[in-house]
Amino acid sequence: MPRIGASFYRQEIALTGYSFLTWEMLEPGIAHVRMARAPVNAVNQEMYVELASLFSHPDLLGPDVKAVILSGAGPHFCAGNDLDEFATMTPDNGVERMRQVREGFFAIQECPLPVIGAVHGVALGTGLAIAASCDFIVAARDARFGLPELTVGVMGGARHLARIVPQHVVRRMFFTGQPVSATELASTGGALIVCDAECLLSEAVRHARYIAILSPTAVRLGKQVLNRIESMDIRTGYEFEQGFTVKMSGHPDSKEALAAFREGRAAHYVPQK
Repeated sequence: MPRIGASFYRQEIALTGYSFLTWEMLEPGIAHVRMARAPVNAVNQEMYVELASLFSHPDLLGPDVKAVILSGAGPHFCAGNDLDEFATMTPDNGVERMRQVREGFFAIQECPLPVIGAVHGVALGTGLAIAASCDFIVAARDARFGLPELTVGVMGGARHLARIVPQHVVRRMFFTGQPVSATELASTGGALIVCDAECLLSEAVRHARYIAILSPTAVRLGKQVLNRIESMDIRTGYEFEQGFTVKMSGHPDSKEALAAFREGRAAHYVPQK
């Protein structure tokens, strides 16, 4: 697994061993990863492998990273799959290719750290699924989300979209293939934070700061909990959460959080090992 050298704040560098991902440390604890495959960050199989590799091992970005912002370089977040490569898929090679696609998406969703999607331009097909795989999304008002799968003869993305919008919106977007703006998506009940385009990164950082000041141990445990309970009924899910409350109660960060809250001071947590 490739390693990365020291963090350089605000200096974007290529990830060692990665062709289509770059990164920078925006602030202590907050890493910014960009998809960088010009001109529109269309994803090929190699890029899926890179996404799976990095988000399965976010400590590659540095030992002190507590939250990751994922965006796209250039004018768009991600316009979907590389259609030239997609055209070569057959029933014979498709099973393995689709496995790599799944691993890319679920590495983001199951990343040990919270991942904030910062979406501008378009997030279509695979781009929408990548955004929906993040823990939450900050989007420019005029960013466009779409599921054009049927228009190019494939399936996919609808289940990911259902994480952030109601089912009737999923079906409209899937069957029509027409993209909608972030503003419209939010108005239909879409779970995303909408802001002016020029404020996109600063808004994502603002939310990442709330994460970065928390116990790194609690945040990582919390990410595990949320991923597990997403598909559980309320009784089972809450019981599962309570189990982690008991588990966390034996960690010094739990007592420190309570003491800091009572005393009105910043908490001092145990570094993540």
